[in-house]
Parts: sequence; C-alpha cells; structure tokens
Amino acid sequence: MCGAFEWLWRFLRALLFAQRALFAWCREQVGGRGSWLGRWRRGAASVAAAASRALVGPAAATGFFAFHKPAAAAGGRRVLSNQSRWRRDGKSLQKLPGHVGLVVTEEEPSYADMASLVVWCMAVGISYVSVYDHDGIFKRNNSRLMDEILKQQQELLNLDCSKYTIEFANQDKTDQVLNRQPTLNVLSPEDGKTDIVRAAQKFCHLVAQQQRKCTDLDVDILDNLLSSSKGFPDPDLILKFGPVDSILGFLPWHIRVTEIISLPSHVNISYEDFFSALCHYATCEQRWGK
Repeated sequence: MCGAFEWLWRFLRALLFAQRALFAWCREQVGGRGSWLGRWRRGAASVAAAASRALVGPAAATGFFAFHKPAAAAGGRRVLSNQSRWRRDGKSLQKLPGHVGLVVTEEEPSYADMASLVVWCMAVGISYVSVYDHDGIFKRNNSRLMDEILKQQQELLNLDCSKYTIEFANQDKTDQVLNRQPTLNVLSPEDGKTDIVRAAQKFCHLVAQQQRKCTDLDVDILDNLLSSSKGFPDPDLILKFGPVDSILGFLPWHIRVTEIISLPSHVNISYEDFFSALCHYATCEQRWGK
C-alpha cells in the first residue's frame, strides 16, 4: 500500500515538471525574441518611434512644444503711469485729508525721503502739506528740500511732473497763499507756541490802540493773527515719524481735531506704508468730541 502511494506521488511530480517545460516552450515560440509575435512587436515599436521623431523633430526645431510668453500685441499694452495709479488710489479712499502734516522726530532728517512723501501727497490729491521737525532743519534748508522735491517729481512722475507745481507758503506776507494745488508749508518750533505768543502780543497792541476790545478775542480773530496758518486749513492728519511719542510742538493751536498716526521712520519709507496710513485715516471714525 505504501509503495502504491509513493509511485503515485512520483508520477504527479513528473507530470508537473513536464507541464512547466511545455509552457516554457510555448511561450518562447509565441512571444520570444525570435518568434513571429516578437518580430511583430519590434517592428511596431520601430514604426512608432519613427512616427514620433517625424512629428516631434520639426516641432522641436521650431520650438512648438517649448513654453513661450504670449506675444505682445502691436504697440503693446500701455502701462498705467505712477501718477495714474496714485490718483486712482486717492479716489478710492472714503475720505482724503485736505491738509497733511509730516512731523519728523528723528535726529537725522532725510531730504530725499521727505521729498518722496511730499510728491506722494501731491499725486493722491492732497492740497496742503506741512513739513515739520523740532530743530527747524527743513525750514533753514527749504531751498535744498525744494530741489529734492523737483528731482523726485521728475523721477516718480516722469513727464507728469509738469502737471504739478508746488507753492511754498510765504509767511512774510499777510495775504493768503495762492490757491494753486498743492501748497507746501515748511514749519519749525517758532511757528508753534512762539507764534501764539506773537499773536497774543499783536492783539494786546490792538487793544492798547483801542482798535479792539478785550471781549473781541475769539477763535477766528486768533486764527487771523497767527502767521503760521495763513491760507492753510487745520491739519486733518499728522503722520509722525520716529520713536518719540510726541509731535514736539507742531502747531498746537490747529490740531484740536487732527488724527495722528505714528510710523517708525521716514527713512526708506515706501509708498505702500504711506498709503496704508491714508487707508487707516479713511476708515477711522471722528466724533468731533461727541
């Protein structure tokens, strides 16, 4: 009985080896490298490669499949000038200050950066700009500041600079400044508290000459006596530059309802920082003491 089982196991094993050999022979005859199917596959691959070279070759020569930037239309698309962009930015604000004070509390003022700020104010549509530093450096060197402003106009506005003229407020004249837009006023500490003292002395002199009565003094009369505000409205916005938490005597009589925004520095300031401050002012709610 055991011999019969051993013989049967050997027979099945031999049959399995024979089946594997038969499958290997058939696979070689049908799909091998020398078979008709293998030769057909290699031929088909050669035809496909030739067709691919025929299609891709000319395209590669002409750059058909290469990435190219779209060709510009004839004449090109006209790029908006800086002046157009800044004017558009000014019109997009809910409210735009009519008079901006640029107060520098830093030790080293930058004429180039201050000139850029003035030109940006001009470009967005601000009519009056006052420049102030506690040491009076800008006022003593206002001709240098003006030269830098003209230079910045040419660089920032290009040909549009001819549309913008800037008027220095002449504090020696008693009449109002011209209504030409925009107008620049360069101030120093003597235009703050000292100017109020001079106005009080003028009023006392008028009283002594019996041209005025003590009871005549009011806000309008004092405004007329102040030389620093001739033709200028009160500032709507003060941009203070520097680490000092003070405006250091900038027009104390005129800033009763002025919004004050502090910026780290005026040196290397960008237009985005300047416009961000204007956006902040445009969204602030002024309750006028209510």
